[in-house]
Amino acid sequence: MASSSSGGSIEIPLRDTDEVIELDFDQLPEGEEVLSILRQEAAPLHIWVTLALEYWKQSKPEDFVKILEASRTDASLDYANFEKDQMRSLDTLAAYYVQQAHKEKNKDKKRELFMKATLLYTTADRIIMYDQNHLLGRAYFCLLEGDKMDQADAQFNFVLNQSSNNIPSLLGKACIAFNKKDYRGALAYYKKALRTNPTCPASVRLGMGHCFVKLNRLNKARMAFERALQLDPNCVGALVGLAILELNSKTQESIKNGVQLLSKAYTIDSSNPMVLNHLANHFFYKKDYQKVQHLALHAFHNTENEAMRAESTYQLARAFHVQEDYDQAFQYYYQSTQFAPANFVLPFFGLGQMYIFRGDSENASIIFSSSLGKNSSYIYGEKAAQCFEKVLKAQPGNYETMKILGSLYANHSDQEKRDIARQHMKKVTEQFPDDVEAWIELAQIMEQTDVQGALSAYGTATRILKEKVEADIPPEILNNVAALHFRLGNFEDARKYYEASLERSKTDAQHDETYYSAISVTTTYNLARLYEALHEYDKADKFYRNILRDHPNYVDCYLRLGCMARDRGQIYEASDWFKEALQINQDHPDAWSLIGNLHLVKQEWGPGQKKFERILQRQATKDDAYSLIALGNVWLQTLHQPMRDREKEKRHQDRALAMYKQVLRNDPRNIWAANGIGCVLAHKGCINESRDVFAQVREATADFCDVWLNIAHIYVEQKQYVAAVQMYENCLKKFFKCHNMEVMMYLARAYFKCGKLAECKQTLLKARHVAPNDTVLLYNIALVQQKLATMILKDEKSNLKKVLIAVRDLELAHRYFTYLGQHGDRMKFDLAQAAAEAQQCSDLLSQAQYHVARARKIDEEEKEIRKRQEEEMEAIKQKQLSEQLEKLKQKEELEKKMLEQRAVFVEKAKKINLEPEPEDRPRKSGGKRSKRAEDGEILSEGSEDDRPRKKKKKRSSSMSGEEEEEGGEKRKKKKTKRRSKKDDFVNDSDDENDDRGDRKRRKKGRGEKKKKQKDEDDGLTAKQRRKIVSKAVISSSEGSDSDTRKKRLESSGSEREEVGVRRRRILGSDSEDGGGSRKSGSESNRSRSRSRSGSERKSKSRSRSKSGSRSKSRSMSRSRSRSKSRSRSKSRSRSKSAGSNRSRSRSGSRSGGEGNKSGSEAGRSPPRSNAVSDAEGSDRAAKSGSERGGGSEAGSGDERD
Repeated sequence: MASSSSGGSIEIPLRDTDEVIELDFDQLPEGEEVLSILRQEAAPLHIWVTLALEYWKQSKPEDFVKILEASRTDASLDYANFEKDQMRSLDTLAAYYVQQAHKEKNKDKKRELFMKATLLYTTADRIIMYDQNHLLGRAYFCLLEGDKMDQADAQFNFVLNQSSNNIPSLLGKACIAFNKKDYRGALAYYKKALRTNPTCPASVRLGMGHCFVKLNRLNKARMAFERALQLDPNCVGALVGLAILELNSKTQESIKNGVQLLSKAYTIDSSNPMVLNHLANHFFYKKDYQKVQHLALHAFHNTENEAMRAESTYQLARAFHVQEDYDQAFQYYYQSTQFAPANFVLPFFGLGQMYIFRGDSENASIIFSSSLGKNSSYIYGEKAAQCFEKVLKAQPGNYETMKILGSLYANHSDQEKRDIARQHMKKVTEQFPDDVEAWIELAQIMEQTDVQGALSAYGTATRILKEKVEADIPPEILNNVAALHFRLGNFEDARKYYEASLERSKTDAQHDETYYSAISVTTTYNLARLYEALHEYDKADKFYRNILRDHPNYVDCYLRLGCMARDRGQIYEASDWFKEALQINQDHPDAWSLIGNLHLVKQEWGPGQKKFERILQRQATKDDAYSLIALGNVWLQTLHQPMRDREKEKRHQDRALAMYKQVLRNDPRNIWAANGIGCVLAHKGCINESRDVFAQVREATADFCDVWLNIAHIYVEQKQYVAAVQMYENCLKKFFKCHNMEVMMYLARAYFKCGKLAECKQTLLKARHVAPNDTVLLYNIALVQQKLATMILKDEKSNLKKVLIAVRDLELAHRYFTYLGQHGDRMKFDLAQAAAEAQQCSDLLSQAQYHVARARKIDEEEKEIRKRQEEEMEAIKQKQLSEQLEKLKQKEELEKKMLEQRAVFVEKAKKINLEPEPEDRPRKSGGKRSKRAEDGEILSEGSEDDRPRKKKKKRSSSMSGEEEEEGGEKRKKKKTKRRSKKDDFVNDSDDENDDRGDRKRRKKGRGEKKKKQKDEDDGLTAKQRRKIVSKAVISSSEGSDSDTRKKRLESSGSEREEVGVRRRRILGSDSEDGGGSRKSGSESNRSRSRSRSGSERKSKSRSRSKSGSRSKSRSMSRSRSRSKSRSRSKSRSRSKSAGSNRSRSRSGSRSGGEGNKSGSEAGRSPPRSNAVSDAEGSDRAAKSGSERGGGSEAGSGDERD
């Protein structure tokens, strides 16, 4: 069976014949007629589908549906590949149902249509599941259902894997990406579809325009919308898109163009919800609220899209809001929040405003107060805050939202909310520094936590008012500033602002007398409180009475007058004032609390308890924290009374604990309730637990005196008396300007328990000056005096003074106990016990004389011993004084003798004839060894500063006595000569005294090791010695070491008298030069052979000492020598100075071209001089060096036979 179509017609073959029926598409008969023909002739399925689509194209959906529905059962399937036509029929009908369901507004009908489409697609799945058209139809069906976007995406991907340029799949993927806010991806799919088929319909351009808008590429978006309009002039979406772009330009011309575009779109499709919503928005700003309501309501009923409906209801809500129809506005705002997507927060802002209004309309201005309970105002306020929190979450920096939230949270009972309010207001003031309202709100928020910050905020607000707004400061702000200064203790500033507020109120009363009169009354009351704080009670009383004269029902004035009377000690007058307040308001909690406190002060526990219970009986004040804590304190106070009934004591503990717990349930941060719980735990014996509670309370606040005292009590219970004493003393210093009798009693008790009875007594005496008539204090004083006196009397080491004081204290204690035993208060202590203590004092007094006599005897013995010791000490002092005078006298005689000797020495020195030194012989080249001249002199080969050298001679053991004497004299001269040369090098050093001290210590260590040294000859003949003349300059002044050296000279024997005289002469020269270098010879007859110190010396011979001073000398033989005490060498020499100083030197000689060397370890001994001057000329200098404690000298000359 075959069919063909040409020229807009279709042929239906007749059954069992070769004839056909041709139907022209332009003149199709009724659907029923065609349907009967198809059934009668059993036409193939593809003819049914083709005819159905033609009816669809001619806008005859009923015939379209009838034909396709009938084809499922009546069409012939007797031909090849009928499955594809079957799939086509099912998918086409299913697509129609999906399209109708999308347009349907009735949810039930929509659900029914979706069920039909689902059934058809399921049937098609069993025929050919992976047909592309079938998969595309199912994918779009999933898209329209809304919650099956992932399934649709999977099916589009499957189709694209088979055909990458499938346009329906690309457009479907673009829709999915757009809904997932992947605007770039959606744009890419649209572009690919457009490249695949450049003749795509206008809807593709429209989709691209929406993507460009989301990507903020507005110029591209405008081009896309314009291109869509070129392709389809009736494209409503493109018209709306261009209209929105024009309206957002916010110019008069662009707004006009935008409205014209919207009007054109409305003409094309008057039921398009997007067009209707934007027109409603336009007419809202034109204040044509009736049109707004009509258009928005029409849009709401013409869409099922929730975002569109949210926009429509929002337009309706704000139209009613601006017309002050708050009930309708609340209804539509709430409905809009139910439809609104997450990023559409404007309905929440309006709904929050409605909640605030509803709270105000019920006479409660969004004050979150836990004491008032969670009433409707509280609930509305919470809901309003939640709405604005959503707005702020979507737009974190929104100025209006932060400002409203700051106001809502300003007086919240939760501290965290108040902190949030402060943060919001700070951000508002940072964004808009000139917002006076924000600064005032911030100041009011900070009043509770940061008084100084609140003052600063008020200061900024007043400055803005003066400079920017150029307005007068309102009296309310002046009153608030004054109140803050009052809290800070700035009473004079507070007075100034209160008076300014009163003046401003009088001036502004002309505009609104009632309002400003009320402000004036409040300010006057605050000024009276200020005078009360300044102790100007007459002025305060006058202001309170003036207020009561004009406003007799001002209860607070009665209460303050009563408090002033109470502070003066006039309890009954205070009670009368409080009762006056109760006549005005019988349920005033403050009045009942003050009366109850009067009873508690008088220890009338029962009446006081009833007053607080009366407060708690009222529903409004059933959770009053002050009354609950007061009742807890009453039950706690009963535990301090002597009680033998353990059951009753436990019952009172439980009642007190229950009161404190109830307060903490209502207010977890109540420190007074927590402190009370700690006290109950301490009474129950839970010391560690109570200490933990007190520690937490103290961490919460450091200005709570009771918790300090309780911690100190815990220390006493734990026997940590030192810590308890410290805590009591700190409490006195921190919280009390003068002595507090109660705290001082606690302190005395701590001293008593730790055994410090003297400190305890002093503390109690100070407390008695505060309360001289307190019998308990008197009892404690008597008891401490008794204990202290008993301890002193029993101590056998107590002196007479302490014993007499103890006897006196014992007599006083006896008198106190006797008085207290007869006239004491039975409610405070046991009178019988006082009488027993008096009897004990009497017994101790009977033994007092014995203790006094014993102490007096001990005191007399001690006085006698001290007298003898003083006499012995005086005798010793006299003896020491006489010895010191004798030594001083001897010292003066010695100094006088030395001065005389020095004068003689100076006189002799002036008579010395100076002779020229012998000229040096010219140096011979090539030789380094010394040579002997014809006259017996030793000459050295060297530079310009050549010096004669001595030659050591070996002595035979058969030397005669005269030779020994002469040899000894020569050794002395040689030793003094060496020391003189050493001084020439060392005296420039700053460490001379240290070197001398080191030499003395070494000499002392070797003092017991006296060994004979070989006699050493200076190697000069008498003729050579006569040629050498001393050139030393002698000074008469004394050096710093003159006394020591003089004593050393005096101790030498008579055989060295002449040598001693020479040493003193050189000593005078050393003192005059101050340790500097010495020169021999006169200036007119100076020798070429000289010895210099420091940098003037041009020799290469070096000498080191421990102190770091160095000297250099150069000899003819370029010999190098270092001296060291206690050294070893091939030849030894020993010399002895007048002061018994010893030194050893080591000299080593070598023959040959290298010259002679004498070495020792470097840096181990004081500096030594290596230079040798003319024998006779340097003799005196050598003696002077020996006298200055010199050491040995290591000669560098060659030793010859």
